[in-house]
Amino acid sequence: MTNSTHQSATTGFFDLHITGLGYLNRIREVRPKRGDAFWACDIAALNGPADDVGYTRFDCRISGREAEALVKRCRQAVYQGRKVLVGFKLGDLWTDTFVYSRGDKAGQTGVSLKARLLFISWIKVNGEMVYQAPRRDEQTAGNDRPAASAESSKTGKGYAAAQVVDAVGAFDSSTMH
Repeated sequence: MTNSTHQSATTGFFDLHITGLGYLNRIREVRPKRGDAFWACDIAALNGPADDVGYTRFDCRISGREAEALVKRCRQAVYQGRKVLVGFKLGDLWTDTFVYSRGDKAGQTGVSLKARLLFISWIKVNGEMVYQAPRRDEQTAGNDRPAASAESSKTGKGYAAAQVVDAVGAFDSSTMH
């Protein structure tokens, strides 16, 4: 009995986050038959030595509100064939198996890496920096709250939220078109 009480009192989360940089692809709104619509994208994450780069593909459900707004603003650039490179944080990694229906692998089982896109730290379009997330405040770094949350509770709007709006507006520059 004391074990179950102790376990329920200490139950929490163990976060496993993946950080990296990669190219945005396949930005889309997903409308499942059951449940609410959501935004998704693929990220081709870079890995390995710089002179022989490899790519790991993640199929991501966009979970962060700021991340969703930023990815939506990149949609046009991605579909125009521009190279959109992002610094990212993913969470809740899982695998999904499927069977190839076409091509050389038709009939074979494949594996897709899926995750939730939580945060975008920066965005470059064709090598030009178009967005940089505001730095976390030193006081909130030990906290699990981002600086935007702490700031918005004081001022009602928040520095980070203003930066995102400014950055989103900047995407309409010639860099994105």
